[in-house]
Amino acid sequence: MFYVYVLYSSDFERYYVGISTNIQRRLKGHNSAKVISTKAFRPWAIVHFESFPTRIEARHREKYLKSAAGRRWRKLNIRPRGATE
Repeated sequence: MFYVYVLYSSDFERYYVGISTNIQRRLKGHNSAKVISTKAFRPWAIVHFESFPTRIEARHREKYLKSAAGRRWRKLNIRPRGATE
C-alpha cells in the first residue's frame, strides 16, 4: 500500500503533503531533521492520510493536494487539533 499523508506544524502553522509506504517511519524522518524541506518547521504531526493500492494513484492524489484546488480542499476538510481560524 502507498499512503498520501498531510503533516501539520502547529508551531509554524504549516502543512506538508507527502507519499510513503510507511507513514510512521517517514514522520520520524521529518521530525529528526532528515528531510531538508521540513526540518526548519519541526515538530510535525500527521493530521490526515489516505491509502492507495498503487504508487501512480497515490502520486495523482499527492499532486492534487499540492495544487491550488487541493489546498482549498485541505482548508475545508482537514482541521488540526487545537488550530483556530
